[in-house]
Parts: sequence; C-alpha cells; structure tokens
Amino acid sequence: MDVDQVAERIRAEFDEMPELVLTPAQASRFFGLDRETTQSVMDRLVGDDYLRRTPDGALVKATR
Repeated sequence: MDVDQVAERIRAEFDEMPELVLTPAQASRFFGLDRETTQSVMDRLVGDDYLRRTPDGALVKATR
C-alpha cells in the first residue's frame, strides 16, 4: 500500500467534508484500513499540521 496515496485520499475526504471528526477506530473503518496503517498516516498528517487531535483523541482538519 502506497502511504502517499492513502494520505492524499484521506486529505481529499477531509477537504470534501471539513466538519468530519473521527476517532482513530472510526477512521480505520471509514477508510477501510488496518489500525496500524491508519495510525501511521494520521500521525503523518498531524505532523504536517493538516490534521489535529481533539482533547478526546479524535481527528479533525487543523484549519477548524
């Protein structure tokens, strides 16, 4: 699985639905990925300041 392609797909979903809020488990199901891949890509997107974690651990688009 190409991590860059997965990251772009996830970015596209958050761009299309800017109010999207997902827990890591929900993100894994929503994107059809195993938890390890989901965590890796989400960590990358958080590190890129594209996503941020809410106080309860959910993921949202950082510009919100």
